[in-house]
Amino acid sequence: MRDHAEVVVIGAGIMGLSIAYHLARLGVRDITVVDKSYLCGGASGRNGGGIRAQWSSEANVRLMQESIRMCQDFASEFKINVWLRQGGYLFIARTEERRRALEASCKLQRECGLSTRMLTAREAQKIVPELSMDNLVAASFNPDDGVVFPWPFVWGFAQAATKLGAEIATFTDVVGIDVRGGKIEGVRVRRASKGGDAGGAGAPEHLIRTRKIVNAAGAWSPEIAKLVGVELPNKPHRHEICSTEPLKPWLKPLVADLENGLYFSQSTRGEIVGGIGQHRVPEGLDQNSSFAFLGLYAKALVATCPLLGKVKVLRQWSGCYDLTPDGNPIVGGVDAIEHFYQASGFMGHGFMMAPVMGKLIAEHIARETHLPLFDRWNLRRFTDGSPLHAEAMIIG
Repeated sequence: MRDHAEVVVIGAGIMGLSIAYHLARLGVRDITVVDKSYLCGGASGRNGGGIRAQWSSEANVRLMQESIRMCQDFASEFKINVWLRQGGYLFIARTEERRRALEASCKLQRECGLSTRMLTAREAQKIVPELSMDNLVAASFNPDDGVVFPWPFVWGFAQAATKLGAEIATFTDVVGIDVRGGKIEGVRVRRASKGGDAGGAGAPEHLIRTRKIVNAAGAWSPEIAKLVGVELPNKPHRHEICSTEPLKPWLKPLVADLENGLYFSQSTRGEIVGGIGQHRVPEGLDQNSSFAFLGLYAKALVATCPLLGKVKVLRQWSGCYDLTPDGNPIVGGVDAIEHFYQASGFMGHGFMMAPVMGKLIAEHIARETHLPLFDRWNLRRFTDGSPLHAEAMIIG
């Protein structure tokens, strides 16, 4: 690895790699990205690949409009197929309260230029004929939302960043960050075993001298921040997903129910891929799977789409959401440490926001651009008593 880097990015998920790529495009050289695991080992390789502009806050709608445009151009620009399928997102409502919330979000989205429209229960069933009408009150639908295959999205950013001179060091643990007088002097790393564990006392430390660090470690971000005495309020939350045997193509949109966090879509190979919100999960960084999830998901899935009652589940996995107290990300610098930039707390939708957020964060670092959004999402809001209104359209 390099002995010196202009910027060290901690976390080789899609957020960290997008930041590295856009930094390199802006002419920043000597960029090193380090990750304790393999590419796609964290949340970026463990999600459902959804990308949508249906949100309840204008900031998220505007950001995702741009991110979706970038996703549409990704295959041609990065020369890798991400299997983008824009079949839309169908959010279903089972109560009048949820219908009113969807209507408010739909109104905002249309004011931002989206094609979102409210549907009656019968109109929703025309889009997905297999949908159960039991307790179905209404739905919202945006045809431009869609799904990608997560892994090539990550690989595409990694390959493009490397071609522009960035260095990516996987299986590399960050064991310390040297700070003097509130200024970063370097990052100490140690090669990890292929199992992802630290190489042990015998593995030598390597010092990368740098003045700038981006903390893009997702659910592991609080652990990194503690190395410089910064407390992040983020909490990891295990979210499970499963995939079924392949079926003939029949489901175009991703179907989501904000009431219980259920969502499911059909992959290009015909599998039904989905998950559901769980409140009772082990605390901490846990990526194991459970039978409790399968029972909860199966019951909700079959109630929503009865024809899936006999489908076989082939595999199951989990990853960690990165939750903040007010349901909004933590982005930008911190007051205590100069050039210690944050890019975490995206509440499970960091994957879809990474293209546009990587670009904005890179511009903020390389060109020192000032963005009001970064002031709103700054860490200090939790200490000065100004938390934000929570985003209402978070699945899971």
